[in-house]
Amino acid sequence: MAMEMRQQLKMTQQLVMTPQLQQAIKLLQMTRIELQEVVRQELEENPILEEMQESDDSREAETMLEKAEAEFSENDAPASESFDEVAAGEETLRDWDSYLDGYNYSSGDQQPGDDDDKLSFENLLTRKGTLYDHLHWQLQMGRYTDDELWVGEEIIGNIDDDGYFCATVADIARQCELSEPFVETMLQRIQECDPSGVGARNLQECLLIQARSLGMAGSVVEAILLKHLPELEHRNYKPIALSLKVDPEQVMAAIRVISGFDPKPGRLFSSDEVHYISPDIFVHKVGDDYVVMLNEDGLPNLRLSSFYLDARSGGSLDAKADEYVSDKMRAAQWLIKSIQQRQRTIFRVAKSIVKFQREFLERGVEGLRPLVLREVAEDIGMHESTISRVTTNKYMQTPQGLYELKYFFNSGLSTSGGGEDVSSESVKSRIREIIDKENPAKPLSDQKIAEMLSDATVNIARRTVTKYREMMRIGSSSDRRRHF
Repeated sequence: MAMEMRQQLKMTQQLVMTPQLQQAIKLLQMTRIELQEVVRQELEENPILEEMQESDDSREAETMLEKAEAEFSENDAPASESFDEVAAGEETLRDWDSYLDGYNYSSGDQQPGDDDDKLSFENLLTRKGTLYDHLHWQLQMGRYTDDELWVGEEIIGNIDDDGYFCATVADIARQCELSEPFVETMLQRIQECDPSGVGARNLQECLLIQARSLGMAGSVVEAILLKHLPELEHRNYKPIALSLKVDPEQVMAAIRVISGFDPKPGRLFSSDEVHYISPDIFVHKVGDDYVVMLNEDGLPNLRLSSFYLDARSGGSLDAKADEYVSDKMRAAQWLIKSIQQRQRTIFRVAKSIVKFQREFLERGVEGLRPLVLREVAEDIGMHESTISRVTTNKYMQTPQGLYELKYFFNSGLSTSGGGEDVSSESVKSRIREIIDKENPAKPLSDQKIAEMLSDATVNIARRTVTKYREMMRIGSSSDRRRHF
């Protein structure tokens, strides 16, 4: 049967995210530090954008922004009217391919345009070098046979983040179908790599490798590590001096050398980065009320440049310059409006959280009530997805301490007697208090803890106690038992 081709018109609705709206949503999810970096970069790249000084008139800046907004309002919708439209549409449409438009790096399919618009390869790097990368590079630089390279790669693949060899020579020999002496020799060669002490099977071997790499073979340092490590751990220095028949001063000098060794040589290549937290919201108690304040410190006030606005309105620019200024003006306007909308949204969400969690501000974790995104969304008339974005990586400084906004959203557990539900975080706090007060010689079982919580009107199953205890990284009753 022949296939017939026909043209057909069909009307459909589709959510389209403009680049400006994408920028507004990105700003909403950013931390304060990330936002400061974006603003700094925009100030460098966009001549229309200026930082207001303390002596500047804020009303004049608002007037210039309203003027620019009126000029471009025919083609652009303000970000404040679009956040929830996008959030609602995302439930049925999650197409983020437009983020990648214009960034094609294949050698045979280059898009025409200015190279400055392309992402640099340096900015595409997503991680720094790992310990595995460093050791593998050293292995490739050496002169090894194919079997030695094979065994070396297997050994490196079994070195953990701290730099310790976590397999056995027998395992590697069996995996590679080679003799154990061959693998042992290759392990010793890996142990000669940088950083010193890498590839050790235990702490003693790690410290010995570092001592021998400094030419201390046969010294007091090596003797202490070989024969007296337990005494060193318990700081029993006199028995060490008597056993080695040396002066106590020599022992102390050797210990000072050992204290300079690194027990975890691989941590120099750790991927963990320090993140400094700066609160986005401050909550202060004034009388009987709690006042919410945005943290504006370090975030510059932006305005449009009056010089370029006057030049454009005066008609002194040619067509190309006028197009350039218009594009930059539109970008600056969207950035300012998006930041303003971001701050307003964070403020409204914070005020709603404070209203729901007033008992927490008064009494601490015990007063934390169960709360879900839907309650805050309904309270301030926004979509749940918007609330989720706002609470990501945002922090609130309260009278009870510094907390992430997501901390205030948690599930609830029922109470006996028809009382109000209690939050899961509150229950975790109670479990920790019970464990802290238990007898270390006779620690409480999870079942006993569940019974004690039930007596306190909190209905909770034993398996829930176990789950919460493990989430808090607290050991079982057998792990917590102390025999002395």
